[in-house]
Amino acid sequence: MSAPDGPPLRAVLFDMDGTVVDSEHLWAQAMTQIAAELGGTLSAEVLARTTGLSVPASVDLMLTELGSDLAHHEATEQLLARTAEVFAAELMWQPGAQELIDALRAEGVATALVTNSPRVVVDVALQRLGGHRFDLSVCGDEVAVHKPDPEPYLTAMRGLQRPAAQCLAVEDSPSGTAAAVTAGIPVLVVPSEVDVPEGPGRVFAASLLDATVDELRHLHHAFHRSRFGA
Repeated sequence: MSAPDGPPLRAVLFDMDGTVVDSEHLWAQAMTQIAAELGGTLSAEVLARTTGLSVPASVDLMLTELGSDLAHHEATEQLLARTAEVFAAELMWQPGAQELIDALRAEGVATALVTNSPRVVVDVALQRLGGHRFDLSVCGDEVAVHKPDPEPYLTAMRGLQRPAAQCLAVEDSPSGTAAAVTAGIPVLVVPSEVDVPEGPGRVFAASLLDATVDELRHLHHAFHRSRFGA
C-alpha cells in the first residue's frame, strides 16, 4: 500500500534511551551504584525525574539529593564511566525497534539517533546496535542546549538535509516529545518510564512491536493533513 499524497517521509529521528534501547534502568543502576559509593541512596522519585534529562542535569539532581560536595565534573566522569560499562555488558533493544529501523533503511528512509546522552555512552550503544543502522547521531555534549530545547532535532535535520515536513520523531519522554514538536516534527510517542502528556503534534503507541514503514508513512501524512494535529 502506498502512502497518500503529501510531504514524503524521508527521515525518522529516534530518541535513544527508553525508545530504541531499554536503557533507562541501566542509567538508574549506574547512578544508584555511584550514590552508594558516596554513602547515600537515591529515591525512586529522583531516579524517575532523570528520565529524558541531560547528564549535567541528572548529575545536579543526584548531588543535590545526596547532599554531596563531590565536584560536578568528577561525578559526571564517574557516572559516564559506570554507565558505559553497564551498556557494554547489558544493553538491549526495545521490542520492535531493530526491526523497524532495518525496514526503514531497506526502503530508503534515513534514520538518526537524537539523544541527550553524551558521545562516550552513545558510541558504546552504537557498537552494540550497529552503527550502520543510523545515518547520523546527535549527542547531548555536541549541542549548546539539550532537549526539551529543539536544538538537537534542528541539528539532526541539518545533518540529514531534510526539512521537518519530511521527518517523523519517535520519543518516550516529555522532554524529548516537546523538543521534537517545537522543532516542527510530528512525534510517535512510545512511553517507557514516565507518562507523556497528551498534546498537539503527537500520537501514542504502546510499543514498536509490529510497527511498519507503511504505518509510519500514513501517520506522517495524517499529521500534516491535519496541520500538525491542530
